[in-house]
Amino acid sequence: MFFQTLDILGTIAFAISGVLVAMNKRMDPFGVLIIAFVTAVGGGTLRDIMVGVEPVSWMRNMTFVYVIIGSAVFAVVFRNYLKHLRRSLFLFDTIGIGLYTVVGIETGLVAGLHPIICIALGTMTACFGGVIRDILCNEIPVIFRKEVYATACILGGLTYFLLRHFLEDRNYLFVIAGLIVILIRLLAVKFKISLPSLYRSDKSDI
Repeated sequence: MFFQTLDILGTIAFAISGVLVAMNKRMDPFGVLIIAFVTAVGGGTLRDIMVGVEPVSWMRNMTFVYVIIGSAVFAVVFRNYLKHLRRSLFLFDTIGIGLYTVVGIETGLVAGLHPIICIALGTMTACFGGVIRDILCNEIPVIFRKEVYATACILGGLTYFLLRHFLEDRNYLFVIAGLIVILIRLLAVKFKISLPSLYRSDKSDI
């Protein structure tokens, strides 16, 4: 029950982030709903396909469909209260990756996968909905920029497996690992911490 609650909260967060991006691009209502939908289920769909879940989870549980539609309507109706769209987008996106990282890890554990694969699965679950969202909205996906994004998911996943030997209650593990992802992402943005660039700032040789 706790695991499903995290999954639903992650779905809400990502659906709202999708709405904010779509509205920033001034899409019509159908476009807004589609972007909300693919943002919320894109990573989870990829995860389920990779572990052989058939059909994928949101097709078997209509709760997720209703949650996405409800979240999209909520974000549209209360768009005036979601001030500073970029800040709101960042917040909901950050919450989403934190929650979806632990959901992906748990799915990998249930499938009996190696911890490294579970962390990769959690990272993909957290990031690929946003990748699809950004591609459809003609943006460079955040994961492909210098920002600490996927790295936060990986560190959260490592924390999960490090603490697994000390905490018996998996609910606490979920919460702590998810909060680590969120905290790292928040601190990275606040203090402008980013991954090193592969390219020289000097462009005279181009």
